[in-house]
Amino acid sequence: MADATTEPLLTPTIDTDGAPFWEYAAQGELRIQACTACGELRFPPRPCCPHCQSFDSEWRRMAGRGRIWSYVRPHPPLLPGYAAHAPYNAIIVELADAPRIRLVGNLVAAPDAPLDSVEPERLRIGAKVQVAFTDVGGVAMPRWLLERP
Repeated sequence: MADATTEPLLTPTIDTDGAPFWEYAAQGELRIQACTACGELRFPPRPCCPHCQSFDSEWRRMAGRGRIWSYVRPHPPLLPGYAAHAPYNAIIVELADAPRIRLVGNLVAAPDAPLDSVEPERLRIGAKVQVAFTDVGGVAMPRWLLERP
């Protein structure tokens, strides 16, 4: 049995609808699915537009900037792979160029930094962040960096 220091972090289950998101992430791009009929952005990705019911879509490149909309610092009990990183944060980021789109991730000091690399006192609602990608279990995961460290 693996101990907490070797237990892997969770990776997403990649389905057909979301696969392009992860393919672009592997290229260092943040893209969001958009309806080509009405222009509305949607996340999470899905086959049908919830606004106009069109099945036509494209993936639009985002600037990768946003602000912390909310955050949490998980407390025990935690999954074994995460307990070794505690206290860490999980944030919800509202994208600057798509305010109705919010993504979940972690605020870190550098793309490959540990999940606990930002002091809890530095977390605040409204803080400006930018996306960075790092490999977690073979998947390019979006993480977030403070625009002004």
